Amino acid sequence: MTDQQAGIGERSVSPGLAVGLLVIAVAVGVGAGALLAGSQGSTTSAGSSGSPAGSDDTGRASGPPATPAATPTPTPTPEPTPVLVPAPLTGLPVTEAAAQQHPIAVMVDDHLDARPQSGFNAAAQVWQAPAEGGIPRYMLIFQDARPAAVGPIRSARQYFIDWASEWTAMYVHVGGSPEAMATLRSGGAGQLVYNADGFRFEGTDMWRIKERAAPHNVYTDADHLGSMAAKVGAAGGPVEPAWAFGDATRAVDRPSGTTITIHYPYETITYRYQPPTNTYARFIDGAVTPQVDAVDGRPVAPTNVVIIRMRFGALNDGHPEKKRLDAEDVGSGEAIISTNGRVIEGTWNKAAADAPTLLFGPDGLPITLTAGQTFVQVIALSYAYEIVEGTAPDAGIRER
Repeated sequence: MTDQQAGIGERSVSPGLAVGLLVIAVAVGVGAGALLAGSQGSTTSAGSSGSPAGSDDTGRASGPPATPAATPTPTPTPEPTPVLVPAPLTGLPVTEAAAQQHPIAVMVDDHLDARPQSGFNAAAQVWQAPAEGGIPRYMLIFQDARPAAVGPIRSARQYFIDWASEWTAMYVHVGGSPEAMATLRSGGAGQLVYNADGFRFEGTDMWRIKERAAPHNVYTDADHLGSMAAKVGAAGGPVEPAWAFGDATRAVDRPSGTTITIHYPYETITYRYQPPTNTYARFIDGAVTPQVDAVDGRPVAPTNVVIIRMRFGALNDGHPEKKRLDAEDVGSGEAIISTNGRVIEGTWNKAAADAPTLLFGPDGLPITLTAGQTFVQVIALSYAYEIVEGTAPDAGIRER
């Protein structure tokens, strides 16, 4: 090879130098291999002797590192299904604890300045009856449910105490007639009812709202009802039902057009049966929209409507200017019962002041109401009422 050729190609290397370079290359390769092997080995765990992971003490391979066993996730214990029983005043399915809550009866104002009232839709029963001045008054009875608010609360009357005593209820009121107050003094510690008077509890468990003028402004709520019940000793326990309840009829079997109208001197109450919901929408004085509960803004619409007719007269309590009334609520008389859109002409019977008001059909057998809320409209024998019975569905389109 010429010098010119050597300049263009590889440079020439002497044989001795070539051998030396080869030895160095081999040494460098061996060192690099060892270094590479060291870098690829797993780092030793803290506190180890330096043997690579996956090797035993001698450095011999012992297979892949063991994976720790996964801790099994415990299966949550399912919540037990609550046992449901019929509520004693409505027949609706409720928990056993709800079914044993002590009944609470609250007197509620019906003056125009008291509307819309609060608490109707939480009540198991609502009683409305005449009072002085021709203005009726309500008594709301709560049992399995408690109201978010209830009021305006008004004064006691003897015949309302008689109806509340059917359940030995806590009786919530603000004062009352002399006759009623005398009864509460002698029978208000659980003999007839448990007396919860606003004269005792106003400022603690009852209060006056600023939006309304007295006497139409006293209210309470569920928590304070519970507080009063504890203070007067109205403890919970078994509550025996007085009425029988059954299931609603099928929607296709419900009549349409049933209406019930009751004329009090102060107002007219009209119920219009609603087949889809199997309830009776309640209207006051020809209103085009139903009465509402101020708590939830929803219409007042009970499942059952009962009219009880009885004799009322002037109460001889030494205050004729008050024009208070007396009612012959112990005894028997005519009753009109509407449930499932149908109307039954029957009777009522109450054997004693603290005995239940029982309802019977024309055959003398106890009436079966539909499970749900009941409104009881008590009227004097002189008060007018009208019943329009609904039209039964066409049998040709019923389900078979």
